[in-house]
Amino acid sequence: MTERLVSHLRYAALAVPNFEVERDFFVRHWGLTEVRAEDGLSYLAAEGSTEPFILRLRKDDKRVDLAGFGVRSRADVDALAAKLHAEDVQFIHEPQELDGFSGGYGFRVFDGDGRALEFSTGYQTREARKIREREPIPAKLSHMVFNSQDLNKTAQWYVDHLDFTISDSLVRPDGTDMMHFMRCNPNHHSIAVAMGPHHSLHHLSFEMRGIEEWMRGAGKILRSGARMIWGPGRHNAGDNTFAYFLDPAGNTIEYTTELSMVDDENWVAHKHDISQLSTQDQWGTAQEMSELVARESFNDIDKGLFVAPPV
Repeated sequence: MTERLVSHLRYAALAVPNFEVERDFFVRHWGLTEVRAEDGLSYLAAEGSTEPFILRLRKDDKRVDLAGFGVRSRADVDALAAKLHAEDVQFIHEPQELDGFSGGYGFRVFDGDGRALEFSTGYQTREARKIREREPIPAKLSHMVFNSQDLNKTAQWYVDHLDFTISDSLVRPDGTDMMHFMRCNPNHHSIAVAMGPHHSLHHLSFEMRGIEEWMRGAGKILRSGARMIWGPGRHNAGDNTFAYFLDPAGNTIEYTTELSMVDDENWVAHKHDISQLSTQDQWGTAQEMSELVARESFNDIDKGLFVAPPV
């Protein structure tokens, strides 16, 4: 089994101008729990996860603040920092005791496109509970997907520096790469990179307890007035269900479940032709993918690249 220094995706941090509206949506409708509130800052947890929070919202101009990743130990944090220094990765700050909510020990860097990444360990966890049958709330954060103007260059940065592995790819009929699904543990993907017109957030995905909870959750969000932009359906790559919505800030967010688990020793990456309807939706229940659907997830240009978030 491949030993990686990065163990898992912990959280996503977003800055949004409509902070109060966004926070209300994620708590009242999406099903997250606010565990800490500060002036213009909200930390939101998933009831089924031991992570202290899986989403952080901050009041500011719209941007991706951080993608937070877990590391198993302080020794691994130091080893990863040393590796990235040797590879001339740009640091935001060195390994240190973290003074933000939940604490821990870690460091931050910019990826090759300028997204801020945090790697941490030793933070305070919370007690998770079992999600009840038919309870339509997220159990955990599943994955985070970025748009990139240079898909292969962005994906290769995560392969070279963080030892992520490409599990599967989406390609055009002529073989042009359109999306890479990337793993750092047995989950089929913790991040993915999609070809887009600019660097931005493509979507955040939240794992539900099961199919019943996923469908009930999708209905709940529809009744909230949010617009479903694609779904419900079941992808081929990752074999997970999907229902994509727009949040009040215009970010694409997903309810999913049953993401595949893969074995590093035996898994063979596939290239799925996006012109085949079964590539996008095995069930055929979702509308056909089109430019009109795809552009909803292009999002606004991320103006926070190579600018460290203030918290």
